Amino acid sequence: MQTSSSSRGVAIGALTSLPVMAVGYLGQRLAALPSPPFTFFDWLTRHLPGSVVTFGIDLLVRLIRDLGLGSTGDVAKTVERAFAILLFAALGAFFGAMLSRAGRKRPLLLPAYGALVGFAVAVSLALMQRSIGSSDAGVFPDWIWLTSLNIVWGYSLGWLERASDLAFNDDPASPLARRQFLYLVGGGILTVTVAPLALSRWLNREAPEPADISASKLDPGKTSGPAQSPPQGTLDVRIDPALGTRPELTATEDFYTIDINTLPRRIDGDSWRLSVEGLVHTSLTLSLAQIRVRPAIRQVATLSCISNPVGGDLIGTAIWTGIRLSDILAESGLKSNAKEIRVESADGFYESLSLNDAFDERTLLVYEMNDEPLTQEHGYPLRISIPDRYGMKQPKWITRLEVIDHDGSGYWVDRGWSQEAFVMQTSVVDHADLDTVGAGAGTLPIGGIAYAGAKGISRVEVQIDANPWVEAQLRTPPLSPLSWVQWRYDWLFEPGEHTIGVRAYDGSGRLQESRSRGSRPDGATGIHTFKVRI
Repeated sequence: MQTSSSSRGVAIGALTSLPVMAVGYLGQRLAALPSPPFTFFDWLTRHLPGSVVTFGIDLLVRLIRDLGLGSTGDVAKTVERAFAILLFAALGAFFGAMLSRAGRKRPLLLPAYGALVGFAVAVSLALMQRSIGSSDAGVFPDWIWLTSLNIVWGYSLGWLERASDLAFNDDPASPLARRQFLYLVGGGILTVTVAPLALSRWLNREAPEPADISASKLDPGKTSGPAQSPPQGTLDVRIDPALGTRPELTATEDFYTIDINTLPRRIDGDSWRLSVEGLVHTSLTLSLAQIRVRPAIRQVATLSCISNPVGGDLIGTAIWTGIRLSDILAESGLKSNAKEIRVESADGFYESLSLNDAFDERTLLVYEMNDEPLTQEHGYPLRISIPDRYGMKQPKWITRLEVIDHDGSGYWVDRGWSQEAFVMQTSVVDHADLDTVGAGAGTLPIGGIAYAGAKGISRVEVQIDANPWVEAQLRTPPLSPLSWVQWRYDWLFEPGEHTIGVRAYDGSGRLQESRSRGSRPDGATGIHTFKVRI
């Protein structure tokens, strides 16, 4: 009977973890409280060796791309959350097994044992949450929430294990028969799991579809600074992109999201503050309102993740609105021994940037994306935008700027990624428009994008199979000196299966790296190819 009891303990522990996770998720949605499985998973990933985390990232990105599972950022987040749920269910199974063993000699004490173990789990989770940065609800609510949730879980688990022993052993003292017990447990767990999830889904119901963003809706008169967009009249007379080419501006809901959290931070913009400290003459504490009343810069810029493979979708272009970081630093006044700026985020992320980057007039503290306030996923209420650098150098959910006198560290730098994280020159074939190929049609429009950071793109070449490279048309000028460039090539095609390759030259005429190399540690390089059958 002991083996059977242990098996039931494992099963009950795993099953009762489901309503705990559902209620935890509802607490996160309603009050930004910690969600136990995601707290555990985030803590684990931040304490694993960098090589292990990097291996997992590279493998996941490769699988998503090779299997064609969809948007890399969205699918990766879904997989991370699934892993977190499975790990927590495994923790519940272990919890149940422990109680089963502990209750063999004193079964009447199982609920008390469960409450005690639940308290131990709560303390562990609270310490984990504390180490990765308190939730947006605050330290004290974190402790109260996690303690209450896990003690109730533990007590309920102990009571159910005690009741299962009585029911399955046909003990006359049992208030429930075996079948009644299964109905009660199954129905109860289902109800307490589904109800919070349904409420969470209702709270997370989709907002109205955002307006389409296109170059025709961009008002260059409102852009400013060194990266100001060309006049609208200049943009209007450019060539048309090939159908299927990604838009010049990426809609916010389509823009990739990569960060170190399974769930985005939910920050109260009214209580949020940015502190400027360290080697400054005047420390500052700024509210979002105080930041928004300062002179704003509105510019278009492309942002790419350093994990983006050649031809991947972890890259996008948006309109970013914010204030110059240099203005804030000038207001604080840097001391003579200042060397770098350490940027810290609400989620525990950190990065350091040189004074050259900090005083670049194109480096912004951003509060709007595509003319709307930043979404939670994209860093509300404040993030940083730095020219020529991968996203790993550009933290979201910023809370603190510290001026330091030494070379600072970075979250991903400490895990073996590039110290500088300059963007690698790249070009992509987005689409060959087969819909235009009909009987007697003479050309096949091919299109894509090329990007070299602030260096710009001077030329793009296309290769069909093993034929010589030929020059494509550039849709210039681009929306900004910091954005990608769309290109187009109208090919006098031949029926059959073909491989289309593309390569780009930056603004100085330097050809992109053709050697194929993975993203770690400096970013992926290589020639992107696209197969087509006509």
